[in-house]
Amino acid sequence: MLIDLHTHSRHSDGTQAPAELVREAARGGLHVLALTDHDVSTGWLEAGNQAQEVGITLIPGIEISCSRRGTSVHLLGYLLDPDHPQLSGELATAREHRVHRIKVMADRLESAGYPVTFRTVVDQAGEGATLGRPHLADTLVAAGRFPDRTAAFGAVLHRSSPFYVSHYAPDPVRAVELVRAAGGVAVMAHPFAGARGAIVGDEVIEEMVAAGLDGLEVDHRDHPPPAIVRAEALCRRFGLLRTGSSDYHGTGKPNRLGEHLTTPEVLDEIIARGTGALPMGAPLKHRGSARSDAQ
Repeated sequence: MLIDLHTHSRHSDGTQAPAELVREAARGGLHVLALTDHDVSTGWLEAGNQAQEVGITLIPGIEISCSRRGTSVHLLGYLLDPDHPQLSGELATAREHRVHRIKVMADRLESAGYPVTFRTVVDQAGEGATLGRPHLADTLVAAGRFPDRTAAFGAVLHRSSPFYVSHYAPDPVRAVELVRAAGGVAVMAHPFAGARGAIVGDEVIEEMVAAGLDGLEVDHRDHPPPAIVRAEALCRRFGLLRTGSSDYHGTGKPNRLGEHLTTPEVLDEIIARGTGALPMGAPLKHRGSARSDAQ
């Protein structure tokens, strides 16, 4: 059974509609897909309906952008209730700050002569998308200033750039508490992806565990072998679930659907723990087994 538990659609910084993403997953032979857009659940219904049509299972989720003293932390929440009052309020606040941040960054870039305005960024992202720096990058790429997102980030959108603006994000411990309160399963995404920037120390992960963290995304493109060893050791130390995922963004990143996977046993445990939402689409073809009858 092929299980990919970290993907993005156009509802955040992916480049495909949720239904298109699900169809691609089915064509690639995946049996289970999680949609984990940044700070929103708005793509779940479309993705779930398409998953039913093509015969795969959708695990509804989100990726919450967090921060600890300026260091970015990403938390995946699976099978949570998106209408939980405290969680939905926190995510709404984060999205509002994201909008303001992108407006300021777009204004700064425009003032420096770059072909971008806040309106063009919104048009590029699509109404309702969770705005982020990738949408600024896409706007600059579409205007011909850079060949791809990576080049745009390297030139003008990185954290040391004069155009960079920070935004509000909840502390990761608070985010774990909110996911668990909403009936969800909390998994820290790519915890040791040092190439992306600064990473938090093990003591922060220990705090997250005390708050109810369920697992670590161990197998990920941005984890070199030493990072995998470190994450495996933490999973053993704290009894955490080990997941593997693609972190797929369509054409926005080189990541490929299914390039890293989660085992059926871990998926079973996630489903057993999650009480805020149910899997969508086609029913799972295994129950408590390490093998699928679809293999």
